[in-house]
Amino acid sequence: QVQLVESGGGLVQAGGSLRLSCSASGRSITSYNMAWFRQAPGKEREFLAVIWWSGGSTYSADSVKGRFTISRDNAKNTLYLQMNSLKPDDTAVYYCAADLVRGSSRYRMPDEYDYWGQGTQVTVSS
Repeated sequence: QVQLVESGGGLVQAGGSLRLSCSASGRSITSYNMAWFRQAPGKEREFLAVIWWSGGSTYSADSVKGRFTISRDNAKNTLYLQMNSLKPDDTAVYYCAADLVRGSSRYRMPDEYDYWGQGTQVTVSS
């Protein structure tokens, strides 16, 4: 089992940057595919990016490709999401998640993930 705690959210102006962190405890994040999602009010939870358990590959949704970068620090057992060129539409609660099934092709689907953090609010002002 793994416990996930996000941090780093806040209020930022459009065009600014934030780095979100997801600190894991209980088990190494290298055991899981790790992902970031977000959910805006009244909308479904949206997949943003995944980093595979092997650490060698990542994949990002088209909506954030080129602006958001997922990475991890194995020594700190922490997942990151670097967010640049933020827009008001990026306003949402951001979640990290862990998937026990390493080979799953359903990595974009929230119900694929076994563990979730509590979320961190990101607000982008215009």
